[in-house]
Amino acid sequence: MSETFQFKLIATDGKARRGVITMPRGEVRTPAFMPVGTAGTVKAMYLDQVRELGSDIILGNVYHLMLRPGAERVARLGGLHDFALWPHPILTDSGGFQVMSLASLRELDESGVRFRSHIDGSKHELTPERSIEIQGLLDSDIQMQLDECIRLPAERAEIERAMEMSLRWAERSAKAFGNQPGKAMFGIVQGGDLVDLRVRSAERLAAMDLKGYAVGGLAVGEPQEVMLATLDETLPVMPVEKPRYLMGVGTPDDILQSVARGIDMFDCVMPTRAGRHGLAYTRFGKVNLKNARHADDPRPLDEASDCPASRDYSRAYLHHLVRSNEALASMLLTWNNLAYYQSLMAGMRAAIEAGGFEDFAAATKAGWARGDLPPYG
Repeated sequence: MSETFQFKLIATDGKARRGVITMPRGEVRTPAFMPVGTAGTVKAMYLDQVRELGSDIILGNVYHLMLRPGAERVARLGGLHDFALWPHPILTDSGGFQVMSLASLRELDESGVRFRSHIDGSKHELTPERSIEIQGLLDSDIQMQLDECIRLPAERAEIERAMEMSLRWAERSAKAFGNQPGKAMFGIVQGGDLVDLRVRSAERLAAMDLKGYAVGGLAVGEPQEVMLATLDETLPVMPVEKPRYLMGVGTPDDILQSVARGIDMFDCVMPTRAGRHGLAYTRFGKVNLKNARHADDPRPLDEASDCPASRDYSRAYLHHLVRSNEALASMLLTWNNLAYYQSLMAGMRAAIEAGGFEDFAAATKAGWARGDLPPYG
């Protein structure tokens, strides 16, 4: 493996990109989906399972890990990779989104944000410098700048204020990060659903010559068509030779359409959260295992899948587990969902290399449109 952080484009098909990020801890094949391991664990999964499904990288979060068990403690125990037994690349989110959405009694100004923990009400402060310090203590491979993410819709003045603040925080984050061989800090494009602000943010971040760039502040309440239109206007301004990460997105269709526009990296809690609530993602769309129609159905979720959770367990059994609130329901459905997401990513990578992304996308959408198999019996 390379001792430096490198991104190489292997193929393009239209705007869709197939690439690879190389770091000392391993390669990340793009387009990539990063399972969310918020507190050092992908919920309801063993991390060796996550790896076997094809995950090259997982995500951890500053907000949750700084509160519990504490970044300094994780550092004393060898860093997040050793702590969680995941020797492969890790990306850490800066904690900004969680502060805005989870913490109480927030006070935000130019220096950073002060807040009370949602766990015990204890007081904390997160600045761009402290966020980078925490990510360094966790020893993550890709670190994110602290930014201010606001929910849409919002007034233009509020969107612009947060965007300009995030740009200043990007400069401070980059200075705090410094030069760390083999690691990267990504800047985050903000600007809500206003194209001119997005373009301004992207241009000014590009001038900082960071190692990668994310699009933040989407999938926060706006319709999908607004998100995609924003990407259409923003991505042409972002550097071609750097990885592009769409934060917190999303559904399989969100991912498919965003890859078609040139996004390389994704993360989202959706497949794991859905699995814990009885919802399975498959080649034929979503299957709600809570529904009584599955109670006598002996068929698996997908007999052609390589994943045992998808291939070997009957829908009747999965329905029983979900209705009985058994922990195994969350484990099996999360396993199925992450398997489907990684299969989707692998299919897109192969299709881009073969020059057949458009056909792959059409076939994938046709499978979703077909829907679940007819009811048993």
